[in-house]
Amino acid sequence: MTDYKFSLKNVPGWVYTLVIFGFLYLSGLHTEAIGQVQRALLATGIITPDLPQISKPENEAEVAPENSNAVNAISEAMLANDFLLQDLQGNTVKFSSLRNKVIFLNIWATWCPPCVAEMPGIQSLYDKVKGNKNIAFVMLSVDQNGMEKIKKFVAKKGYTFPVYLPASGVPATFETRSIPTTFILAKDGKVAARHDGMANYDTKEVKEYLENLAK
Repeated sequence: MTDYKFSLKNVPGWVYTLVIFGFLYLSGLHTEAIGQVQRALLATGIITPDLPQISKPENEAEVAPENSNAVNAISEAMLANDFLLQDLQGNTVKFSSLRNKVIFLNIWATWCPPCVAEMPGIQSLYDKVKGNKNIAFVMLSVDQNGMEKIKKFVAKKGYTFPVYLPASGVPATFETRSIPTTFILAKDGKVAARHDGMANYDTKEVKEYLENLAK
């Protein structure tokens, strides 16, 4: 009878894969690992947000072309004084205080790989337009694990865009079944654009879109 000798060469490949994924999951690194892969996909430039053409009516009777229900809907959040945000310093902010500004609103979470993937691009976009006082960023986290985890995540990544948590019910205008979801609100409070899923926002087109809305 031949003695059996264990050899790593005899271990099926799927076992290695299972061990690697198990380690990533148990260590909490799976979000970052998947995010890195998706970030590489974004770097190809094939996933960009759909930006409807900005309408410039000649008089009050004219309205923008209908692209979607979201585009023409007046943001309930801009009309509802009870929609409250909490920043990472614990301060409560009324969303309506951003009235008359163009708002880049991104709904995300620390456990969401595509959210993690698109954040460097959003940070880069923020850096390019933060000097424009008519443009505001609201990075709205829907994490359920408390503010400290979010603060550690933001600090570790070195992000400087404004991060908030909902301090009251999120208005129906911003309801979404998946994240990340991004809304761009015009100065009049209307949703000018919406994108569900990750995208590369660090583009000339997005920057100019925000700046044109802010004029």
